[in-house]
Amino acid sequence: MKMKMVRQNKLTRRQFLACGTVATVGMALPAKMRGAEKSQVKKMPKDSAFTVWQIPSHSNTIGNSYVFQTKTGKVIVMDGGFPEEAYTLRGFIGALGNEVEAWFISHPHDDHMGALREILKQGMQDLRIKAIYHSSITDKVIDAEPTEAEKTRDFYDKLSKCDAKVVDIQQAGQVFDFDGMKLKIVSVATQLTTNPYNNNSMIMRVWDKRKSLVFLGDAGVECGDLALKGPYAEDLNCDYLQMAHHGQNGCSEDFYRSIKFRACLWPTPMWVWNNDTGNGFDTANLKTVRTREWMEKIGIKEHHVSVRDGLWRLD
Repeated sequence: MKMKMVRQNKLTRRQFLACGTVATVGMALPAKMRGAEKSQVKKMPKDSAFTVWQIPSHSNTIGNSYVFQTKTGKVIVMDGGFPEEAYTLRGFIGALGNEVEAWFISHPHDDHMGALREILKQGMQDLRIKAIYHSSITDKVIDAEPTEAEKTRDFYDKLSKCDAKVVDIQQAGQVFDFDGMKLKIVSVATQLTTNPYNNNSMIMRVWDKRKSLVFLGDAGVECGDLALKGPYAEDLNCDYLQMAHHGQNGCSEDFYRSIKFRACLWPTPMWVWNNDTGNGFDTANLKTVRTREWMEKIGIKEHHVSVRDGLWRLD
């Protein structure tokens, strides 16, 4: 697969936390957002249709959060992290103009939809969200994970009452075009009750002429295998791959060996990255280190870990 060099910028997590929301955003955003003249807006490569940021957790928790901006300034959000990330994420979006063209939720785990749920709970105020896209799970699947059921139903209730257009995607293959930034729904909720919420992750592919990214959400083994057998398996090939379930206990080694990619995105805090909950490296029950070993065997050398890279940006 032919690859192109792309522009990358990163701000360490320590800098991200130290600078404060708006100041931090200003260091990483296009000139337009720092009050520059229109003639200075975004020195994006001509063949790039969008910028994407991997947003680190400000509370050292697990979570999935990505923000995109198209060449004309449209903002697209994917997931967003836990409810406690809502304030920082709202500030980031505010620095980009306080309007979200589309918000995609991979699945209703609180570390993915929680920030949006909190924003809807607080009221959007001066934030405008035009459309929210998700793939709903059935009552049977909701109840298969009792600890998440109440939050999921609350999220669905808030979606039903919000001012944004809400679209429940139940069929894969739909393609969106945001100013040349293409987003394809590779798979939708499977309604599996095995590893129920994770295996109902909506898998998405985002690309332009310069780069491609695939977002696996928290896809488990069964979800990944179904995607490989599905009609859009070729769309799993990409430049940058978001590691399933934060890189631990997600898709199988065979899944990763079956697709083509050259770099990994890890929305992962340090304790998950090192499988260390207080007793030392690789002493807990997470599978991150095993996944890292898989990537080494496959030959992947480029890794962007949110705990290390901080506010990582790709043009």
